[in-house]
Amino acid sequence: MTHQLLRKSKVVTAQLRSDIPDFKVGTVVSVHYKIKEGNKERIQVFAGMVTVRHGGNSLDATFTVLKNATAGVKVTRTFPVHSPLIEKIELNSPLQRTKQATLHYLSDIKDPIKSARTKPIKAKTK
Repeated sequence: MTHQLLRKSKVVTAQLRSDIPDFKVGTVVSVHYKIKEGNKERIQVFAGMVTVRHGGNSLDATFTVLKNATAGVKVTRTFPVHSPLIEKIELNSPLQRTKQATLHYLSDIKDPIKSARTKPIKAKTK
């Protein structure tokens, strides 16, 4: 089966999520993620800045979030966009415009969220 037919199949389109907000690289997000520990299930919030986004709107699309943990340690985590384990994604800042497609340089900066080279996107008025 070709890649084009696979994208349009009923199985793939049934698994695509429609409740994902529009966000780009540079946006600060909070990801509510389900974690299973034994027979218990809880929701953990992972908040930080999106540094990489791959795959567009396809089923295998992913995004990486960088957060500043305790004692200046930075933690990155990659999430599949259409994962059923993601409860919700909250946008903590408006859409940002960056000059780069990925923000890997933020892992070397002390406070990445404050010092990212981003500008808010102005809303279009009609």
